[in-house]
Amino acid sequence: MRRLLSILMLSVPMWAQSAPQEPQVTAPSATAPMRTEFHVQYVNGNNAYIDGGRDAGLQEGTAVVLKQDPTKASPGNTAIEPGVIGKLKVVAIASSSAVCEVELSSRNIVSGDVLSLPDSEVSKLVEKSALGNTRQYPMVISFSAGDPLDEEVRETLPRPPLPEVNQIRGRIGFDISSIREIGQGASVSNSYGMVFRADFTRMFGTHWNLNGYWRGNLRQNSSAYQSSIQDLINRTYLMSLTYMNPESRWSAGIGRLYVPYANSLETIDGAYGGMQFSKHAMLGMFAGSTPDPTAWDYNPQRRIGGLYVNVHGGNFDSFRYSTSTGYGVELLKWTVNRPFVFAENDFSFKRYFALYHSMQIDRPTANPGMAAVSTGIGQSLLSLRVEVHPRVTLDLTDTYFRDVPTYDPTLVGTGLLDKYLYQGINGGARIQFPRHITGYFSLGSSSDSTDPKSALNKMFGATVANIWKTGLTADVRLAQFDSSFASGKYTTITVSREMIDNLRLNLQFGRYTYTSPVASNSDSSFVNFLFESNLGAKLFFESMYTIQRGGTLNYNQWTSTLGYRFDNRTRTRKPESTNAP
Repeated sequence: MRRLLSILMLSVPMWAQSAPQEPQVTAPSATAPMRTEFHVQYVNGNNAYIDGGRDAGLQEGTAVVLKQDPTKASPGNTAIEPGVIGKLKVVAIASSSAVCEVELSSRNIVSGDVLSLPDSEVSKLVEKSALGNTRQYPMVISFSAGDPLDEEVRETLPRPPLPEVNQIRGRIGFDISSIREIGQGASVSNSYGMVFRADFTRMFGTHWNLNGYWRGNLRQNSSAYQSSIQDLINRTYLMSLTYMNPESRWSAGIGRLYVPYANSLETIDGAYGGMQFSKHAMLGMFAGSTPDPTAWDYNPQRRIGGLYVNVHGGNFDSFRYSTSTGYGVELLKWTVNRPFVFAENDFSFKRYFALYHSMQIDRPTANPGMAAVSTGIGQSLLSLRVEVHPRVTLDLTDTYFRDVPTYDPTLVGTGLLDKYLYQGINGGARIQFPRHITGYFSLGSSSDSTDPKSALNKMFGATVANIWKTGLTADVRLAQFDSSFASGKYTTITVSREMIDNLRLNLQFGRYTYTSPVASNSDSSFVNFLFESNLGAKLFFESMYTIQRGGTLNYNQWTSTLGYRFDNRTRTRKPESTNAP
C-alpha cells in the first residue's frame, strides 16, 4: 500500500508537466500604411527634397519617377518611357526626408510635384514589409539624443545659403554739376562727381559688411567753385565697412559712421574697434575727424579720439537699456584743444517710453590772451518721449551748450539743425489725425545764465500723406528760435512722392532768417527739386536743381546723374520664387 501511494504521488506531477499547453493567441501588430507617392518640398539645382524617408521604406538607390499627366499636351509632358516623364534616384536618406538626384527628365522638377515608386520598387517594398512582420526582435535600441545616422546624413545634405550671405546690391553713377552765380561778379563753375550706394552683407561669406551712401566731387574746372546746400547735405551721408560677427567678441568699422553705443560723439571720418568682454558689456576705442556740418562741434580741421565702456541689455520688444562712459580728446591742427569725459544713457520700454541723455564734461583750451576756462559741463542733451495713445506722442527736451555750436548755419532752413536751435526746455506733441494727417508742435523757453530774460521757442508743422490718393506727401513747418548764440525763424514746405523703387519726386521750398553774434547774418530762401527714376532693369537717372537767393549765396545749381544698378541675387530670386511651395 505504501509503495502504491508513492507511485501515485510521483505520477501526478509528471503528468502535469507532460500535459500539452494551448498556444497563446496574439493580435497581429498594426503596421503603418505603405506609401508609394511623395511630394517635392524644395529643389536645389539637380537635387529634389521629398517628404518621405527611411520610415516610409526608402533607402539609398531607391528609384522614383514623375508620371505623365494624360490631360496635358505640352512639350514638358513628353514621356521618356511609357507613362513616365522623369526618373530620379535617392542619394541621401533620413528618417522623414530624402534627397533625390534627377537622372532624366523632360522638364524641370519643381516644388509640389508628386513622385511615385515604380512597380519594381513597390514589389520590393511589399516583400520587405511582409518579411519584416514575421521576424521577432529580442530588444529595441533607441537614442536619447538623436539618431547618429540621421545626423550624419543631415550634415551631408546641401543647404541653400542664408539670404544675407554674400548679398551685394547697390548703385554706382557719375554726375555733372554746374553752378551759375547770380549778381555782381557772376560766373559759372562745373564739377564732375560720383555717387555710390552700397548694401553689401556678409561679403564673400565673411562677416564684413559695406553699407551706406556717398557722393562727392572728383574734379572741378574752376578754382572759384561755390559750395552749395547740396554739397553740405552730401557730407551728412554715411558709408562704412564694418565687421559684426555674433560668434566673436571683436567688432570694427571704418569710414564715415557713428560710433556704436556713443552716438553723442556725432559722425566721424575714421574708425572704431570694440571688444565684448561679457554678454552685456564691451570696451571700444575710436579716432577720426568731424566732417558732418550738422554736428554741434563741426570743424573740418578737428580730430577726435578716445576710449569708452558700454553696458547694454534687453530688447526692443520689452525693456531695453544702454549706458556708455568714456574719455576723449579733441585736437585742432594736431594740438590738444579739448579733453573731455562723456556719458550717454538710453532707456526704453517697447514703443511707450524712451529716455535719452548725453553729457560731456570738458576743459577747452582758451584763446591766446583770454582767461583759462574751468572744467565744467560743455554739452547736455535730454530727450523724453511718452506714447499716451497709439495716435498721440508727447516729448520733452532740454538742450544746453556752454560754448557756441559750430554747425554750418546755411542748413538752418532744412530742418537738420532743430535739436540745436532750441536751447533750454521744450515740450511738444505729435498727433495722428484721420485721413493720413499728422500734426506736431514744440514750445519752450530759452534762457542762459548770462541773459536775465528768457525767449520763446516755437515750432508748428503738419504732414499730409497720400493726398487725394495720388501718393503725394506734403509737409509744412513754421519755426522760431531764440538762444544765447543765435535767433531767427524759418519756413519749409516739402512735397514728395515715392513709387517703390521706380520713381521718386521731391520738391522743397524754404525761407529762413538767421542772426548770430558769431556768424554772418542771413535772410535767404531756397528751392530744391529732385527727380529720380529707373531706366530699365539696370540703369537709373537722377536730376537735381537748386535755387538759392539771399545773403552771400546767390546761385542756381543743376546736377544730373546717370548710373548702373546691380544685385547679385536677381537671377537666383526668380528660380526661388518658381520653386517656392
